[in-house]
Amino acid sequence: MKEKVGIIDVGGGLRDVYGAGIFDYLMDQKIDIPYCIGVSAGSANVASYVSGQRGRNLVFYTEYTFEKEYMSMRNLRKKGSYINLDYIYGTLSNEGGKYPWDYDSAMKSDKEMVVVASNAETGRANYFYKKDYKKNDYGMLKASSNIPFIDKPYEWNGKFYYDGAITDAIPYKRCFKDGCTRVIVILTRPKDFRKETGASVRLYKTLKKRFPKFVEKMYARNDLYNRQLDDLIENYEPKGKVLIVAPSDTCGMDTLTKDKEKMKKLYNKGYEDGKAIKKYLKNIL
Repeated sequence: MKEKVGIIDVGGGLRDVYGAGIFDYLMDQKIDIPYCIGVSAGSANVASYVSGQRGRNLVFYTEYTFEKEYMSMRNLRKKGSYINLDYIYGTLSNEGGKYPWDYDSAMKSDKEMVVVASNAETGRANYFYKKDYKKNDYGMLKASSNIPFIDKPYEWNGKFYYDGAITDAIPYKRCFKDGCTRVIVILTRPKDFRKETGASVRLYKTLKKRFPKFVEKMYARNDLYNRQLDDLIENYEPKGKVLIVAPSDTCGMDTLTKDKEKMKKLYNKGYEDGKAIKKYLKNIL
């Protein structure tokens, strides 16, 4: 490629089956994007794209999600977290698991891979690159996907983490900082959707004593998403520097909606919408 193109998957829990459809389309079309960055559930989609495992994430969404070990009230009672990240990115994904992540292929790939997680103690975004990975230790994926309140803080290498979307919801500035000249952004809500500010404020107080700097970012998380998206639409998209790919609707899916038919509909919508990326790359390259 004459230009360095980056792609961002912003995540969105089970709603990011939409992103899984987009990446499967890219793999079917043999479209290789050199720089890939994932936030929250988007980190898992990016990981399978970089390793070349077409269809892997769809299985996680439509099959494993329904296992009690994956997400359940039982997990919340026994482990303090509704989503068992060690099961998803450990038991299932490690060597010998039901569907291992192809670590060796990912590391050999020419694609750059970045994962965003929120450091609970500093309240800052941490960015993890290939150099931070070790086989069968995918703590950055767990950290990036750790949702506040339904999950306890995830401890990895002596530090505590939460969902990357809290501190860098749409990390386009990191893409440009790392040398990208164009950026593709995968949203999992319609482009005109904006988050309500000030929601769930009372819940934040439960974390304030332990992680005050992180809670400051929690108060501002919805405003951050809105501000970043508006900046992209107003200042980058008109110049062709950014392509935003977003569903026209979410097919009834929300962050934790466990409905196989709705998942498949949103996946298919993502697969179809992936065509916009092929057209965009053809025009700029």
